[in-house]
Amino acid sequence: MTKVLSIAVAGAALLAGGCTTNTRTAPVEVTRYHLGQPMERTTVAVEPMTGAAQISPEYQLYADAVAAELERLSYVQSRSDMASGYIAAVSFTRTQLGSYREQPPVSIGLGGGGISGGRRGGVGLGGGLSFGIGGKTRQVIGSELAVQLRRRSDNTTVWEGRAVTESVSGKPGSDPREAAARLARALFRDFPGESGVTTTVK
Repeated sequence: MTKVLSIAVAGAALLAGGCTTNTRTAPVEVTRYHLGQPMERTTVAVEPMTGAAQISPEYQLYADAVAAELERLSYVQSRSDMASGYIAAVSFTRTQLGSYREQPPVSIGLGGGGISGGRRGGVGLGGGLSFGIGGKTRQVIGSELAVQLRRRSDNTTVWEGRAVTESVSGKPGSDPREAAARLARALFRDFPGESGVTTTVK
């Protein structure tokens, strides 16, 4: 089983092709690896992955989202000093991939003849020179969640996965809490999933 999953965030092209112009959220790309053996539904402790950033409020969003999905799968989160059966090691990244300028909602044309109005057309004074009024610069954000499920008794990784998606600032899916929940749901969908195969979850 591959010890480290490496999935490159695809850049802004996916969103520029559609999600930036409407209210749809980008799909989530998910890859999982496991041993193909039954995994006991027992207690689990959610912890930061080795080398991950120190616990922060944003990390806690992802940890809570992972814990909720594991609970749905009948794992019991360990909340005492007693050692759990498994460790769910969690890491995440949120990276700005770039930015783009939205089409202005209003434009003015300077030239001869005619006046027109409308949300897209704005105020038109004819053909010739035109320029936009308004419009926003949006940031394209890449989000990634990685989880390793390790057996505490021998520290063997029995399952691991990584989920990647993109969002646009100010658009659906850009809120960190919403992103964490979407990534966790996709990552644990049809758990344990087909090993070594990348799937797209819409």
